[in-house]
Amino acid sequence: MDLRYPIGSFVHTGEVTPEQRKQWIQDIAELPERAREAVKGLSEEQLRLPYREGGWMLKQVIHHMADSHMNSMVRFKLALTEDNPTIRPYYEERWAELSDSRELDVELSLQILDALHRRWVALLDTLTDADYAKTFYHPASKETTRLDYNLGVYAWHGRHHVAHITSLRSRLGI
Repeated sequence: MDLRYPIGSFVHTGEVTPEQRKQWIQDIAELPERAREAVKGLSEEQLRLPYREGGWMLKQVIHHMADSHMNSMVRFKLALTEDNPTIRPYYEERWAELSDSRELDVELSLQILDALHRRWVALLDTLTDADYAKTFYHPASKETTRLDYNLGVYAWHGRHHVAHITSLRSRLGI
């Protein structure tokens, strides 16, 4: 197994069906509890373990999910209210090295994920097919992305990072 991608890379081809969207929304809804369970009972010392050699500490993974998913929610709202907006990229690896990501209790980001995902799911549940077809432009990748596809990316993103934590726990027996 490639420790960087314990569940593989995100892959989806073809149209996104309403059934697929429903599953991805469910994944988004379940992420806060899955993240909380993934770190449940870990000591501060264990939360400082990297999920792989050269990788982020487990606590950085949790804080990264909060940072990333906040950015994604903003991107959704921009796409819903503007015509193919250019989103602002950010250096996630630099954010992960900031003191809040390295030092703060993961509970703060778990609370952010809980509130953010409740709000995000409430929004996602109201979107129409036309809304999901809206797009944003990413200047770093030079790609235009539909919201329905991005929904899948973030459903995968949460599962991906939870698997970083749970796979390390499994490998170490913690």
